[in-house]
Amino acid sequence: MASHTATAKPTIVLDMSWLESPAHTTRLSFRGTPAAIAAASSVFGVPLPTSACRSATVGSRSALWQGPDEYLLIAPESERTLIIQALTNELSAHAHSLVDVSHRQNGLIVKGPHAVWLLESGCPLDLDLSQFPIGMCTRTLFEKSEITLWRLAPDIFHLEVWRSFTEYVIALLSETARELAA
Repeated sequence: MASHTATAKPTIVLDMSWLESPAHTTRLSFRGTPAAIAAASSVFGVPLPTSACRSATVGSRSALWQGPDEYLLIAPESERTLIIQALTNELSAHAHSLVDVSHRQNGLIVKGPHAVWLLESGCPLDLDLSQFPIGMCTRTLFEKSEITLWRLAPDIFHLEVWRSFTEYVIALLSETARELAA
């Protein structure tokens, strides 16, 4: 009987250095009136952006513009209770919505010299630095999955992916990385 070892393709170990999972974070979906936005900025410690598709970061906390009155607030998981209590107290006199969506989504970091190429394989946006600068964020699609895409540096992107689509997005990015490696 012939041995198949000589004709078998070698196993390719995919270098996953282009993908990271950020530390566990608190994610809050916040919506409010202009007065509520000002109050939330003060309590959260990050000025909530007023320009479309922009983010702001102070220390380990970030605010991502999601719509004219909607933000994704991201902070360390260890600060969840403190932040929710402080925002709830401060916003009690304002029309607003504050929902903990930490369980709903995962964060992924796509980085390295081919980060744009990897993401453009499934995202319809032009991710050239001149069109999608550092600090820009937006809801978009990666193939059939809704994501929030946020540029942290020229070659570093943060993706917020619904938990049920995380494996799907990682598999598609990995397939593209295999093509790049070939």
